[in-house]
Amino acid sequence: MKKTVSTPLDTLIREQKRVHAGNLRLAILSAVVVGAASTLLLGLSGWFIVASAAAGAAGLAAAHAFNMLLPSAGIRLLAILRTAARYGERLAGHAAALRALAAIRPAVFASLAAAPPQESLALSRGEASARLVQDVDAVETRFVRLSAPWSAGAGLGAGLFLTAFAGWLPSLFILTAAAAAILSARALARRYSAPARADVQAKVGALKDSAAALVSAAAELRAYGLEAWAGETLNQRAADLDAARLAAARAQGLVLASQAAILGAAVAAAMAAAAPAGAPLAALAGLAAAMSVEALAGLANAFDQDGAATAARERLNALLRHAPRPAAAALAETPALRVLDQALEPGERLAIVGPSGCGKTTLVETLLGLRGTPAPLPRAAFAWLPQDAGLIAGTVRENMRLAAPQASDAILWEALEDAGLADRVRAAPGGLSAYLGDDGERLSGGERRRLALARAYVRNAPWLLLDEPTEGLDAATEARVVEGLARRLARTGQGLVLISHRPAPTRLCGRVLRLGEATGHEKGPADKPPGLVTAP
Repeated sequence: MKKTVSTPLDTLIREQKRVHAGNLRLAILSAVVVGAASTLLLGLSGWFIVASAAAGAAGLAAAHAFNMLLPSAGIRLLAILRTAARYGERLAGHAAALRALAAIRPAVFASLAAAPPQESLALSRGEASARLVQDVDAVETRFVRLSAPWSAGAGLGAGLFLTAFAGWLPSLFILTAAAAAILSARALARRYSAPARADVQAKVGALKDSAAALVSAAAELRAYGLEAWAGETLNQRAADLDAARLAAARAQGLVLASQAAILGAAVAAAMAAAAPAGAPLAALAGLAAAMSVEALAGLANAFDQDGAATAARERLNALLRHAPRPAAAALAETPALRVLDQALEPGERLAIVGPSGCGKTTLVETLLGLRGTPAPLPRAAFAWLPQDAGLIAGTVRENMRLAAPQASDAILWEALEDAGLADRVRAAPGGLSAYLGDDGERLSGGERRRLALARAYVRNAPWLLLDEPTEGLDAATEARVVEGLARRLARTGQGLVLISHRPAPTRLCGRVLRLGEATGHEKGPADKPPGLVTAP
């Protein structure tokens, strides 16, 4: 017997089932009541209507003798139970599912962040969004459909109970129809729905990927008159998605058509088999057969959704295999740092210079462990300004607190002062609460650069890694930023590893490491204090 291997997603779902076991049990109990009550209600109603008509046709004496109160009371009770139980099932089942998703989505993001950089950074925005939204949402069916087998079983059991009054043959026909409905739904879903649903998932990801890429290049597209091309590209992605959804709808329609055909055959066979027992029981058997097969609709729908859920499961497991890293502990002491053959003591400053493409940024990313090799020091040792710093669609405060979630407003303002951006933020409506838009679109390029620099300042780390901190700034603004950096280094005693093509910031460094040149590296004059050394 083949042993089923538990995947990270299975483990996570199992844990969420345990956490939300109370709601799931309530959903299952409610589903059982819904399935049984629905079948009993329709069967009893059919019997009651036909029996009442037969009693009326038999004459006044028979009509007076017919007990209408008990069936009427039973029908009302079953209707109330069905309504209340259906509400309870929806409430409890979806509450458990949505709360589970609220736990699963952060777990997926944490695993994505813990993945090797060459894997996680290779995902585009659209692909990452598709995994965090579409794929996780597809997992919701794993929770919502937990009650489907119980509801189907209760409905089928109630149908068999009712038809037993008309004999064993109608019950046999219902069992045969139920088996045929399940087997046909399973087979058709695997053959048609599964690939169609998986294709829909892939097409959604492609559309999101294209949309994210084109939106980020909106300014360039307008500048070069490519708006029409961008629109055509998105329209083609949307058309591909529509075609995939149409194929999925056709597959679903095929499943539903097979269920309807089996239901019709079950009703006809059950009524024919129950006819010798009389018209009221024949009506009861026919309606019970209809509701018994109808009760299996939840299972058929689950089979139809399996394709999307399976594809999502595979993609999510590829991410969830990476265990999130524990929070970095505070450093007991300021560590020394080695950059190539340069040994830097705490508080020292090194400028890395050289022509574009010589590996300066790669060298710094290697120090952070972003290039597939272990970092020489824990990441808690570094505060980093990357060459292409990104901003989130949030406020100034939210963007800065990415580096230090608990930082006070006083610390944020101090960092903005050192980055030469405090006056601009004070003038903005809301100050630190000013909304910046997607990727800081409400700021200029130089302002975005300085806000990213201020964010690096907020992190309480012994080493600053700054990649082109004054790139794109005018001379006056650059002078303010360099002055603020010098002031900060003197105040905090932080060490500095600086990449820059500009002479002004490199003057703050006591050493210069040249890349891409035969000299390899060069040290600044030992008799000059840091801050007065000029890189040759």
